[in-house]
Amino acid sequence: MAADFSVKPTLVGPRVVLRPFRAGDFPAVRDALRDPEVVRLTGSQPIVWDEAAEERLREWYGTRADRPDRLDLAVEERATGAWVGEVVLNEWDPPNRSCNFRTMFGPQGRDRGLGTEAARLLVGYGLEQLGLHRIALEVYSFNPRARRAYEKVGFVAEGVLRDALRTPQGWVDATVMAILADDWKGQDQQG
Repeated sequence: MAADFSVKPTLVGPRVVLRPFRAGDFPAVRDALRDPEVVRLTGSQPIVWDEAAEERLREWYGTRADRPDRLDLAVEERATGAWVGEVVLNEWDPPNRSCNFRTMFGPQGRDRGLGTEAARLLVGYGLEQLGLHRIALEVYSFNPRARRAYEKVGFVAEGVLRDALRTPQGWVDATVMAILADDWKGQDQQG
């Protein structure tokens, strides 16, 4: 089965809905990207905010539904209908049926299990519906909360990239984690 990333599904869980981005999401996305903790946890460089930067980002998020080689979905909290984050399957490698997973959650989406649920929904979709064999990610050593969430979904640590990120406090390692289709089939998806 060949993965079809051109389909942008809506996936519904008990507490979150994963859906294509909407124009109305951008203010919450902008606020998340301005949050120093989001910048730190994602290993990103701070954005110098001006009108041009804002327009580039608004345009970039506006094109996510048009990308046939990746799947970017907004995470909406069901109880409030608010955008709380995003989950992404990208870096698609067709011959190996593998891709990368990444996520970003704003302050209102953290520390409540929403990220774990969103990851479980997207990973399940990738492995079951897209026919992926492997989904991988990297998590920085200063983010044990994310690592625990990934482990709950079924990701397994494969190795360490030493000094993968330079921060003002010094060098930081990243752990490579992955989940295989067979790992997913062998676990209880309710936990």
